[in-house]
Amino acid sequence: MSDGQDTDAPDPLSQRSRDQAYAEAQQADAASAPDIAEALREFSAIGRAGFKAANDVAKALRILVAADLSLARSAFGRTLALTGVAIAFGASSWLLLMATLIVAMTRVLGWSWPLSLLLTALVSCVATGLAGWMATRYFEHTRMKATRRQFARLGLGELADFMPDADSHESTEAAAERVADATSATEPVKKGLGVDVTPP
Repeated sequence: MSDGQDTDAPDPLSQRSRDQAYAEAQQADAASAPDIAEALREFSAIGRAGFKAANDVAKALRILVAADLSLARSAFGRTLALTGVAIAFGASSWLLLMATLIVAMTRVLGWSWPLSLLLTALVSCVATGLAGWMATRYFEHTRMKATRRQFARLGLGELADFMPDADSHESTEAAAERVADATSATEPVKKGLGVDVTPP
């Protein structure tokens, strides 16, 4: 019995060593815990580094945009100049080609001068009409019809009052055709201040 009672009693040395180990662990935790001032300094340093990185990115982007705009401006000027040169030489070569055809028709085929001039003028008129018709067709793509219809469906732009809502099952193309038909009539559709609506 006495041996059992001795084994059940707590050992004062082991209890003291546990308390000492617990106290040392708390001191180690307190020493390893970061100081608030140090944490604020680190947070401030991280914020400054992020701001500097964002500033560097913005500066690089500004330099890129400025260089790109300068290149585009220079290229646009040169494109205009070279387009003028191409038009001048193209027109002169067309005139010389027509003159050569007129001379060939009068001398080789024996046609009269008025008939030769009329034929070459008709060829030039057909080429002009065809080029103008194709230019008009391609110019229609610059009106961004599909984008304007979708913006109008979202309630933006001059066509918003004439397009179906975003949750409507009606297609914007059908509504746009309806507006275009009404605009092409004798009484065009008006927007604010009595201005005609541009057909979609």
